[in-house]
Amino acid sequence: MNFDEIKRRLKQFTVGIAGAGGLGSNIAMHLTRVGIGKLIVADFDVVQESNLNRQFYFRHQLGTKKVDALEANLLAINPELHIEVHDIKLDAQSIAKIYSDVDVMVEAFDKAEMKEIIAEVFQSEYPNIPLVMGNGMAGWGKSNDMRVRQFGNLYICGDGVSEIADELPPLSPRVGICAAMQANVVLEILLGSGK
Repeated sequence: MNFDEIKRRLKQFTVGIAGAGGLGSNIAMHLTRVGIGKLIVADFDVVQESNLNRQFYFRHQLGTKKVDALEANLLAINPELHIEVHDIKLDAQSIAKIYSDVDVMVEAFDKAEMKEIIAEVFQSEYPNIPLVMGNGMAGWGKSNDMRVRQFGNLYICGDGVSEIADELPPLSPRVGICAAMQANVVLEILLGSGK
C-alpha cells in the first residue's frame, strides 16, 4: 500500500484523543501527518513554558488554550483535517458523550485516576472501540524497555513502570517514543499489520 492509498483509507476514520499534552499533542501531530480524516481532542489546560520540552506547541502560543493552539498547528500541517476540539476538563460523563462515535480512542492523560476512568468508560460503554493508552514514559534512556501490550481491545504503550516524579520528569524523547507508539498502534488497528 503506497502513501496515497494509506491517506485515502485513513481519511474515512475518526480518532479520539483525551488530553492534549505531551502524549496527546504529539499523537495528534503524527496522525495528522499520515492523513487521518478526523480528530476529536479534549483538554482544559493552556500552553505553559514548562510544556515546551515535550509538547507540540511553540513559544508564541504560551497562554493559549491547548486545544486552540493544537488545532492551529495541525491545520498548518494538513488543512484538510477535520478537527473537533473541546475545551473541557473531562470526566466519565463527558468522555462517554464526546467520544461515542470514534473508530479508535487514545488516552493521553497525566493522572492515573483519569486513566482508570477512561478505561472503565470504554470497557463498560464502548467495549468494541479499541482504546490505546500510555503508561511508563518518564525519565530518559531504556528505549528498549518500551513496548506495546494488548489485552483484547485495550493496548498499553510504554514500559509500564516509569512513573512521573520530580526526580524522573517527563522528557521529550521518551514521551515522544510513547506517543509515536500509540499513533503507530492506531495505524495498525485501522490499516492492519504492516509488512
